[in-house]
Amino acid sequence: MVENDSRTKSQSDQPDESAESVCCTAIPEIDEDAVVADVQILSALGNDTRYELVRRIAGAEDDVCVCDLESAVGISQSGVSQALSRLYSAGLITRRKDGSWRYYGLTEDAAHLLDTLDDIRANNE
Repeated sequence: MVENDSRTKSQSDQPDESAESVCCTAIPEIDEDAVVADVQILSALGNDTRYELVRRIAGAEDDVCVCDLESAVGISQSGVSQALSRLYSAGLITRRKDGSWRYYGLTEDAAHLLDTLDDIRANNE
């Protein structure tokens, strides 16, 4: 009778296979190119200066001259230029040259992204 009890106990110690199949689901495939593109965008915004530049450009009525951005964020021209170049590469801002000046504007995608961030922040307040 004792043998029977120990056998029953050892059987009950084994995991239930049906429970494992319930909690484990197949992980869906993802588009690796989309991940790379998303990380590039999020990485470009993941710096205080670059994010501030995007917000300042978004708040302007028209395209913004690089010299105005320099004075607004208080960093060197080369620092602003590097930040703007990264934002441009990520597809978040536009740029145009007028004489010796460069002007920057917000892309439609960046505007949607900022609107989404505003909505998320508003929902969390």
